Amino acid sequence: MTPSNGSSTTTDVTSAAIALEDEHAAHTYHPLPVVVASGDGAWVTDVAGRRYLDCLAAYSAVNFGHGNPRLVAAAREQLDRITLTSRAFHNDRLGPFVTELAELCGKDMVLPMNTGAEAVESGIKVARAWGYRVKGVAPGSANIVVMAGNFHGRTTTIISFSDDPDARDDFGPYTPGFRTVPYGDADAVAEAIDENTVAVLVEPIQGESGIVMPPADFMPRLRALCTARRVLLIADEIQSGLGRVGATFACELVGVVPDLYLLGKALGGGVVPVSAVVGDRDVLGVLRPGEHGSTFGGNPLAAAVGLEVVRMLATGEPQQRARELGARLHERLGRLIGRGVVAVRGAGLWAGIDIDPTIGTGREVCEALMRRGVLAKDTHGSTIRLAPPIVVEPADLDWAVERLAEALDDLRG
Repeated sequence: MTPSNGSSTTTDVTSAAIALEDEHAAHTYHPLPVVVASGDGAWVTDVAGRRYLDCLAAYSAVNFGHGNPRLVAAAREQLDRITLTSRAFHNDRLGPFVTELAELCGKDMVLPMNTGAEAVESGIKVARAWGYRVKGVAPGSANIVVMAGNFHGRTTTIISFSDDPDARDDFGPYTPGFRTVPYGDADAVAEAIDENTVAVLVEPIQGESGIVMPPADFMPRLRALCTARRVLLIADEIQSGLGRVGATFACELVGVVPDLYLLGKALGGGVVPVSAVVGDRDVLGVLRPGEHGSTFGGNPLAAAVGLEVVRMLATGEPQQRARELGARLHERLGRLIGRGVVAVRGAGLWAGIDIDPTIGTGREVCEALMRRGVLAKDTHGSTIRLAPPIVVEPADLDWAVERLAEALDDLRG
């Protein structure tokens, strides 16, 4: 594909669409100046008809591609039946969804919610209730150990233990009950745990921080530590889970099974928001009717789509494809080290690429990629992230890396 340079008409259409959004939508994002109108597989098309290879996949929410036929069919079939009942009544889609999701995770129970942040908030509530009702922690004294550089969402509780000033500053007072330690430092986690610690909350791979991989023994050491100290291990797999890293969960890469999985993004297949907390009965069973809920959590439409996602993952095919294509992606990205790239990290079809800051910021690289027909996202200054849909074709993946090489060459002059 060779993207066109555009015309005055193209510019006018794009500018008008952006201006309309900027005028009335709260300015909580700083998107690239592209206005997407449709998508198919790993490709999207803007309002002027220009095509782009989507190498972000909505932060892994579109793992299975735009307009995935199986997921669209599941949604359409359910749209003709019923979309929402609330949990005041049973619905015929929820039971199969939670059953098969629990089986995929090797757990007993599922708490269905909508967004990733809701899953994290729910996991925090579950851990505290477990601490008071099962572990015997004194009322009001529970603490949870969290990691520096974390990203679990932007609700007021979650930003209370964030060290990102953009997410945190001017939104206090902050919720107490969290202890922050360096990511990847199991000794620091051990020191932070005391008799009132109910959980360790961790991303097996930190996404927003730039696809940061911890030491290989970090998660296994946390698992052993939590077991020995009677503390729940909560794995936030909202971005890393459901096929992205070449396994169903990033925890699998190091042989770890947490007490609670926090899931979201790809669980809704890019069709509807779906999230979940998944664990065994001795943990999730602490919740009682009326203590937690969601009007839309577990709705029939979400459950129908989520069920199809689970069935796709149960075959192992998406995981294998992400594993094989991921090896191809990382091998080709590795060739760019010294040509404007300082380092490449990641697993499967997920890569964090540190750009030499002397040639440009991550934003500038993403803008250069956009002009060449590739959509990616920067984070933390000079780092960009690549997370194409798992359905991406090998030749398209190679093409995207070639465009990155061109962009870097141009920026270096």
